[in-house]
Amino acid sequence: MAETTLTETMLAEVMAELAELEDPKIRKVNEKHGDDHGVNLGKLRALAKRLKTQQELARQLWETDETAARLLAILICRPRAFGRDELDVMLRAARTPKVHDWLVNYVVKNNPHSEELRLAWFADPDPVVASAGWALTTERVAKKPEGLDLAGLLDVVEAEMKDAPDRLQWAMNHCLAQIGIEHAEHRARAIAIGERLEVLKDYPTPPGCTSPFAPIWISEMVRRQQAQ
Repeated sequence: MAETTLTETMLAEVMAELAELEDPKIRKVNEKHGDDHGVNLGKLRALAKRLKTQQELARQLWETDETAARLLAILICRPRAFGRDELDVMLRAARTPKVHDWLVNYVVKNNPHSEELRLAWFADPDPVVASAGWALTTERVAKKPEGLDLAGLLDVVEAEMKDAPDRLQWAMNHCLAQIGIEHAEHRARAIAIGERLEVLKDYPTPPGCTSPFAPIWISEMVRRQQAQ
């Protein structure tokens, strides 16, 4: 009981601190990208560093359903402490792009159930959930491609990426680029698919950044690898 009260007290203190960090200007920018919070991420990371790992507090922060609190929860949790079904519920409840991305990249990728979830999410009818499956697949394309049907993945990308919803399309495009970057035997086909579909061809890219258009992305990353 005492531990529960302590956690609840800490939760209230942390939520108050997050409220103090709220900046309307940051919120306005974030809302353009679908993220409903106004906390500077550098300050959020500093708060997480101070709190260190606290799994129970992380769970409580997640349950608030507030984006800044959920981002903080992801930073202070123990990724391996979550069960498979728990992560599935969390992903489906991750309303905003930043929470979704951080949950996949910081938690699911470091959880022992990541491969099981990858397979379950990859073909999910919800395109946002499916995008998580594609993100985990892209991770395997780069780091552990053994057992993956890369040609089959390119078949799916070729057939479905053009008309996929934005978040899913982005994830599929990343997978397409990663196959082309990491696997020379599939590079020509990956570039050809990108050129034919023209997904993200006109995406606004700041100076000094690499375009997400797969043919340009692949060519630039391969050039950098060969220059090393």
